[in-house]
Amino acid sequence: MTSMMARSGGGCLPVGGFVAGCVTFASAPTSSPSGGRAGLDVLGARQVLVVRGRRGAGGVVCAGLMDAYNVTDPTERAAIEKLSREARQKGWWSRYVNVVDPAYAAYAAVEWDASELYNVETNLVPGLLQVPEYTKALIQLQVSEATGDHVEAQVDVRRERKAILTRENPLQLWVIVAENVLYHQVGSRDVMKAQLESLLADSRKQNIELQILPREDPMNACLFGPFVIMSFPTSAETDVVYTESPTSTLYYEDAADVETYTTLFRRLNMAAANVSKSRALIQNALHEMEQGR
Repeated sequence: MTSMMARSGGGCLPVGGFVAGCVTFASAPTSSPSGGRAGLDVLGARQVLVVRGRRGAGGVVCAGLMDAYNVTDPTERAAIEKLSREARQKGWWSRYVNVVDPAYAAYAAVEWDASELYNVETNLVPGLLQVPEYTKALIQLQVSEATGDHVEAQVDVRRERKAILTRENPLQLWVIVAENVLYHQVGSRDVMKAQLESLLADSRKQNIELQILPREDPMNACLFGPFVIMSFPTSAETDVVYTESPTSTLYYEDAADVETYTTLFRRLNMAAANVSKSRALIQNALHEMEQGR
């Protein structure tokens, strides 16, 4: 987890302001180049360059932004220029812009760029570890008026997102799940059986560390809601904390905010069962479900 702790900077934006923030930053920077930023942070470089399928900065604009923000290190400049080039290429999520919420598409774009992801889930199986049947049942529960086409599109997007775990440079995923999630029935018993069995299989994969926070552990009192911390492969890119609620989606980049969530993740990591004991807890939930038939 050391790389996650090393980078910070920026602020907080509702996802609705994600694209607007690109325009504001690019046209009228409000921070002085000497005002405490060593270089472009995520709200700068990433928002201007990396809202995939929406906009990107050309070479001249990119160079000008880096000069304005005193980015002189050749490695950082090369990394940001690479982001600029990639931002002008459409990602897989661009195929779904008409069927999914823009906020979800923006999240998928940022997630795809991450090299490490730290996820705490309090009520649901993490999206990257959901089986299609679980995702389908979940969407039908959460959006009762959803059409069949909408449900299938959401399942397809989730399937595309999961490719991040098996790509050439797979995402390193650390997940902490509250034990109660294993007993929240989403869909039929067959769906839950398939989901729990899939979690057991995922827990054995080299790039996935899955921990369960036991129900009796006092740290459950610190679970205020799900959150994600994303780390990126170069020092030019700051860590991003993502949180959501039924009415809002936020990205945090301020050093103090990132450290707050990082500290909470560390505490939960220490409190949660280790990988082998977590597997046993999943197996227990699966056994109890089968016995209850």
